Amino acid sequence: MASRSIITISLISYLILFTSSSSSSSSSSASRITLPSNSQKVSLALYYESLCPYSANLIINYLDKLFETDLISIVDLNLVPWGNAKLRGNDTFDCQHGPSECLLNTVEACAIDVWPELNEHFPFINCVETLVYEHKYPQWESCFEKLGLDPKPIADCYSSGYGKELELQYAAETNTLQPPHEYVPWVVVDGEPLYEDYENFVSYICKAYKGTAVTEACSKVSLNTVRGKAKPIHPDCYKTRVLALVARIRSAITRWMGQLTMVASM
Repeated sequence: MASRSIITISLISYLILFTSSSSSSSSSSASRITLPSNSQKVSLALYYESLCPYSANLIINYLDKLFETDLISIVDLNLVPWGNAKLRGNDTFDCQHGPSECLLNTVEACAIDVWPELNEHFPFINCVETLVYEHKYPQWESCFEKLGLDPKPIADCYSSGYGKELELQYAAETNTLQPPHEYVPWVVVDGEPLYEDYENFVSYICKAYKGTAVTEACSKVSLNTVRGKAKPIHPDCYKTRVLALVARIRSAITRWMGQLTMVASM
């Protein structure tokens, strides 16, 4: 628990220092992080649900790579907390992991709206997902005190029904994905889904970047494999059992084909 707190504090400190040093170059509130222009940045979208342990794992153990180096300067990060939730009639919906997940999905949607800057909403979501990862998510409100945040804007967003409207917008965005998402976390880099290789998102970002700024992160990273710090128990929360079976078969075939290719090249 102590190590998680240190990571969270370090992340906040980095983001504050980074945005403070870059604030003089742009006054646009629409820009999450300055450097370089948005047109040069690589789009990184994470479609997830708050109580999926593999989503939590990706957020707290892998996305932090963006902040450990200068990689965040070339990335436009978009978090979409909807996942495998299902729309019902009259603008209602059910979440895969029950009402608590609907609550936290909505809270995180409110956080993104209330604090649109990445250095404001990401530490909060990171804190909540750390508690999810540690099976302590009922304590999610403690993140306000830990981060020195006012809980009232989030409470107002949720209680007014505006948070529900935000979730319906995220539902529309998720449900129009092409190709459709099969599970969460579902990671998309510049419009291309990474499928089971989502933990290797750093190499895809470096491959996709067409700007002139040479980042230290991309100069050091292997463009073939990037190992994460955490070893997932199982990669995904699937929409259905059938999709889970199909994905396992596809992964097995992919591994088999890879082995054949290696043998043929020897």
